[in-house]
Amino acid sequence: MASSEDLLAGLAKPQVQHLQRLMRTWAPLSDISFADLLLYVPSHPVVSAQPVVSAQPSAPTQSVAPNQPPARTEYAIAGQIRPSTARSVHHNDLIGTVYTAAQRPLVDVAYREGRIVDGGRIGHADQPRVRTLTVPVLCHGEVIAVMAREFAPDTRRNPGELEISYFKVFRRLAAMVAEGEFPFPVDDAATEDSPRVGDGLMLLDASGRVQFISPNASFALHRIGLHGDVQGCHVAEIGLEQSAIRAAYASRLPQTEEIQHGELGALVLRCLPIIGNSELTGAVVLMRDISELRHRDRLLVSKDATISEIHHRVKNNLQTVSSLLRLQGRRVKVAEAREAIEESVRRIRTIAVVHEILSRDATRDAPFVDIARSLVRLVEEGLISPDKPVQFKVTGDAGELEVDLATPLAVVLNECLQNVMDHAFRDLPAGHVQVELANNGRRVGLRVIDDGVGFPADFDITQATGLGLAIVRSMVSTDLRGSISISSIANSGLADKSIAKSMADSSDRPGTVIEVTVPLPGTGGGGGRTS
Repeated sequence: MASSEDLLAGLAKPQVQHLQRLMRTWAPLSDISFADLLLYVPSHPVVSAQPVVSAQPSAPTQSVAPNQPPARTEYAIAGQIRPSTARSVHHNDLIGTVYTAAQRPLVDVAYREGRIVDGGRIGHADQPRVRTLTVPVLCHGEVIAVMAREFAPDTRRNPGELEISYFKVFRRLAAMVAEGEFPFPVDDAATEDSPRVGDGLMLLDASGRVQFISPNASFALHRIGLHGDVQGCHVAEIGLEQSAIRAAYASRLPQTEEIQHGELGALVLRCLPIIGNSELTGAVVLMRDISELRHRDRLLVSKDATISEIHHRVKNNLQTVSSLLRLQGRRVKVAEAREAIEESVRRIRTIAVVHEILSRDATRDAPFVDIARSLVRLVEEGLISPDKPVQFKVTGDAGELEVDLATPLAVVLNECLQNVMDHAFRDLPAGHVQVELANNGRRVGLRVIDDGVGFPADFDITQATGLGLAIVRSMVSTDLRGSISISSIANSGLADKSIAKSMADSSDRPGTVIEVTVPLPGTGGGGGRTS
């Protein structure tokens, strides 16, 4: 079945843009009319439409004859929207469905004669009592499509005052469509926060006086502290901020504005000017009370600020502990004890790095590449001496990780870097270290690659007794439920990749690849490489 874009392909570009704007902005028309709206476009060449003489609806009829013999015409549905204020009569997607002129005579009349036709009844297999009102869509003086309002009348009750008032508004907007005044020449598509008809509607006359206000609109005004009967009052007398309304009247274009009323009240207003016979005749004001939403936003901002402050204080406290340990280490005479204190200082600083990054943005997630770069800088500052330069490089991206994953993984990376600096370049004048990060949506991968002396041939990480590797092994297997492996570059499968080739003097060194794979929370990702 053809798509909407395919069905509009035969029209000129301005006509396509006009119909696309109509379909982006016709939600209020569907809601106000309590009906489905369908956009019919001719799918075969037709006899030229008659000059448009009037956009006023004709008397209810189903047998309006064109002034000249009809061509063999078919109409395809290029757009469809369902109302949020009533039950839809079309449960299926009808875009691409084709009807003959005989099957949709009112569509054919509206297209050929350029006038609104009301009162017809069309038959559907699933809904035999669908009534329609067809509206010609005018663009630069030419009818290019037909917008049809289709609904199932409820014969068990008479329409209420609200429905009658809404339908009168729809007829005025439909006349704008038939006169080429709607959609507006600007892209006024509703956003997620924009008010809908069901949120509240107020109808103004040409002078800005309230002709009609829906119960929901009245309730929204009461929620922000504007009480009293506004029917017949000018907008200026209500006490409502009217800059958006004034701008809509002056420009004849829709305007949307968020209004803060008092400390707690907030409204979103969307003003649609009504134009008839090239004259401004009034406006439709849609309003939505967002007081509670903005109150929650303020609470979230306050909560975010509190979380950021907590991370900042934790970072400061960890740095204080680190400084105290460093002072104590200077007083220790035993070299082994002093080295243990220095290692503890580095591990505390690693955790402080995570909280420092989290303090910048109040969230449970931290960009791990920023953590990796910060840890590399710490290693460069604290472990590298001028007589033994080591070049570091961080590649890839592990994405944003939850703090419960980022913190232990940062400790693992720090221990791996510490191990490299302690052992990989012990008898070498210089070296290269690359930290590679990866995330495939199920697992996070971490590789630390160096072109150093490598591990002994009989090395087994499960039997390693060093504290650093014991911490890494415990965290990866127990806390992170991941896997870790250590191998030479040649045995890792990376020897022919640019990762190893970029290390200029690695040809005569075995090098080491430490690879850690960790499943992401809630994904069920198992072990295995991530890239």
